[in-house]
Amino acid sequence: MNIGIVCYPTFGGSGVVATELGKALAQRGHRVHFITYSQPVRLDFFNENLFYHEVYVPTYPLFQFPPYESALASKMVDIVQNEKLDVLHVHYAIPHASAAYLAKQILRSRGIITPVVTTLHGTDITLVGKDASYEPVVTFSINQSDGVTSVSADLRRETYEYFPVDHKIEVIPNFIDLHRFKKQNKSHFRTAIAPEDEKILIHTSNFRSVKRVEDVLRIFSGVRQHIPAKLLLVGDGPDRSRMEKLARDLDCQRDVRFLGKLEAVEEVLSVGDLFLMPSENESFGLAALEAMACEMPVVSTNAGGIPELNVHNVTGMLSNIGDVDDMVKNALYVLDDANLPRFKAAARARAEEFAVANIVPLYEDCYERAMHAALLQTS
Repeated sequence: MNIGIVCYPTFGGSGVVATELGKALAQRGHRVHFITYSQPVRLDFFNENLFYHEVYVPTYPLFQFPPYESALASKMVDIVQNEKLDVLHVHYAIPHASAAYLAKQILRSRGIITPVVTTLHGTDITLVGKDASYEPVVTFSINQSDGVTSVSADLRRETYEYFPVDHKIEVIPNFIDLHRFKKQNKSHFRTAIAPEDEKILIHTSNFRSVKRVEDVLRIFSGVRQHIPAKLLLVGDGPDRSRMEKLARDLDCQRDVRFLGKLEAVEEVLSVGDLFLMPSENESFGLAALEAMACEMPVVSTNAGGIPELNVHNVTGMLSNIGDVDDMVKNALYVLDDANLPRFKAAARARAEEFAVANIVPLYEDCYERAMHAALLQTS
């Protein structure tokens, strides 16, 4: 199959999932063409079935904002036509699904039938998509897709609740490369971080308000009052400087390390004992899945799709949003030496359910159905 993948090429969840999906499809023998404005950050190895096509957006004094959607649609037309793509898979509704619709109509006028699969990842529905200025476009683009998937049942529910969508949405969860994300022997790193064998807590995010990094620090501060502990914070974003100040205010800055953005996050996860995800909303919780694959149990909120991944009192613990005291209690329970081995084993076992080999065939089946649906529309 010849597949075009359109995504944001960033560290965000949708871009990571799209890139890892393309890499997995290429390894299964499909030809995969990435179409975006820069090379995806996870597109980090050579494969004869992988191709990258950059979307060039010209700038003119007339435009206050460069017309990326039009440039993207034009690039899709070019790649579909010249590379003979069988299907376009667009990740994130805005603006990829609407650009794909435009490209599809142009191609149709040239006698080329191009099925479009749209994957909803989260904030394209829960945040951006709810903006009244975008809602008509989001709804139309979803309804005009030949196949629609969401990364969790909760996101599917929310899509139906807030948008007049009449398209069937299939739940295909995120997945994990278990060869990359597994516990590695990083004893030297752990010793450097926790020389007295303190428990190591970890959080990774883009440091935005929805991630509630302030709660991470307050949870850690509460845990630290009972047991020796260290906190590793991976990522960066608008809340970082405020969090650095909060660490000083809580007088725990000596035990907190801000590591910034890291490519090899699995190396850090390999030394951790507990992953913290107190998010206000997560459509799936990919960062938690990566931690679980490295044998880290998760203390999280019960928001969004997180409970579909983190099983309470099995792979970790769930609390209500903002209930820091409960998360401190849960963290101490999981970190107890009598409980921690059980939680670590269960976390890895749960992660194995989301292995690439289990999930990617679901997308292959989705592509086949979308191609069939597109052909039916022309008959």
